[in-house]
Amino acid sequence: MLSDKMVQVIQTGAQQAIDECQHQFRNSRWNCSTVDNSTDIFGGVLKFKSRESAFVHALSAAALAHTVARACSRGELNECSCDARVRKRTPRHWQWGGCSEDIRYGEKFSRDFVDAKEDKDNDEGLMNLHNNEAGRRAVRGRMQRVCKCHGMSGSCSVRVCWRRLPQLRLVGDVLSTRYEGASHVKVVERKRGKNIRKLRPLHPDIKKPNKTDLVYLEDSPDYCEPNDELGILGTRGRTCNRTSAGLDGCRLLCCGRGYQTRVRDHEEKCRCRFVWCCRVHCEICRSKRDHHVCN
Repeated sequence: MLSDKMVQVIQTGAQQAIDECQHQFRNSRWNCSTVDNSTDIFGGVLKFKSRESAFVHALSAAALAHTVARACSRGELNECSCDARVRKRTPRHWQWGGCSEDIRYGEKFSRDFVDAKEDKDNDEGLMNLHNNEAGRRAVRGRMQRVCKCHGMSGSCSVRVCWRRLPQLRLVGDVLSTRYEGASHVKVVERKRGKNIRKLRPLHPDIKKPNKTDLVYLEDSPDYCEPNDELGILGTRGRTCNRTSAGLDGCRLLCCGRGYQTRVRDHEEKCRCRFVWCCRVHCEICRSKRDHHVCN
């Protein structure tokens, strides 16, 4: 039975995963849009065993491990606290101190909570379990050692260190890179006494994915046009960048339909100066700017 506080932490982790997903995909055809009043918060998009589904599962597992470990170190949960196991290691030139954030507990909780609903005997479950673990490893692999010096007159006679979680934005950036290089795989069954099911590259000339790589089994659906059944909004009306050759550029984001250029009035503070004492006085500068919108 989960405590009320743990439920709040889980909800926080889920919301942070959504926010980070929307940041990472803000310039993509699918911008991690959510569906209100639905049990499937991303609509039917995750029904596809696609690279978007791979990213969402990895980020969700990572965000939960991250949020739980942080709540532990802040004393918000009775189930855990700081990571005392790091103190068993005895470094030569510094010593452990402070509160090391317990990523091990965060990972364990994430596995127990997120992985429990997956069935490794079906293809989707095997894929999701792999991506969940890749997400958690993205957090663990970027844990930082932070140190503080103690001593007379600013000397560093004693150096005390502890372990700190990376920012979730860094984890999101890493998983976004993994998403771009995700491996298209298939499930291979091998019988060695018992059935062993493995994920292997779809094409034999592609390297086998490791435990930090994201994997997917199916191509992505079409995100260009609206699909109410899948909760896909399409890209009509999205703002695009006319000068960009990237995903946010009008050519790619608008899926070849073209775009409209609208002129908008823009206001911003300008010619700011300090007035004694003690305020800053700014003028309002007005200009017209082009705004490009997908057809």
